[in-house]
Amino acid sequence: MSEACWTVDEFEQKLRALERGYHIHHPFNQRLNRGELKPFQVRGWVANRFYYQLCIPIKDAAILSNCSDRAVRRRWIERLIDHDGRGDHEGARAGGIEAWVRLGLAVGLSRQDLWSCVHVQPGVRFAVDAYVNFARQAPWQEAAISSLTELFAPKIHADRLVGWPGHYPWIDPEGLHYFRGRISLAERDVQHGLEIAKTWCGSLGRQKRALEIVQFKLDILWAMLDAIERAYPDDLPEQVRP
Repeated sequence: MSEACWTVDEFEQKLRALERGYHIHHPFNQRLNRGELKPFQVRGWVANRFYYQLCIPIKDAAILSNCSDRAVRRRWIERLIDHDGRGDHEGARAGGIEAWVRLGLAVGLSRQDLWSCVHVQPGVRFAVDAYVNFARQAPWQEAAISSLTELFAPKIHADRLVGWPGHYPWIDPEGLHYFRGRISLAERDVQHGLEIAKTWCGSLGRQKRALEIVQFKLDILWAMLDAIERAYPDDLPEQVRP
């Protein structure tokens, strides 16, 4: 006789309990949010996270290509557009990637610095590419569940909005628009992601698989910060600083 699955509420609680492994707790992120990083370290973080931003809509496109459910596709496609944008580089419809470019400009990087990916560390590229490949190869429901790390995203964005203006007054406040915009979008996306997870995970095996998938994504985000932390020590020679 198979073991009974968790209730819907128990399942969600177990998903939320994975927050302990979110990269908000990574030592590099904690230093970043305490205002302890030098400008070149902030630039290094922004430049490397840009590669992740570039690949988010590619991940979402992979999920769409594998999904046969039209109703899901009609909602999920909003994530792709949120990042790629709906218009040119101006205005609220420019999208998340452009908002991150503006963050890059605010910390002293150029568009060329960002779009060339010249500062992207091999460990960051490897981690992000592994995530995209997972989304391409996994059942669309599993790939969608991997996005549930957004359960924990509003706090990390809110922390930056509260702390950065005081800790890093040299950063143009207009560059923080990405963080402001993502709070409400993450909350919207989480609700859809939870709907998918709760519908698909009708057995204990699938519920446990969902926890493994979210942990995998948490490990991706943590590994990215490991690579960034190693690449930008406090004593990095001036000539190789971004």
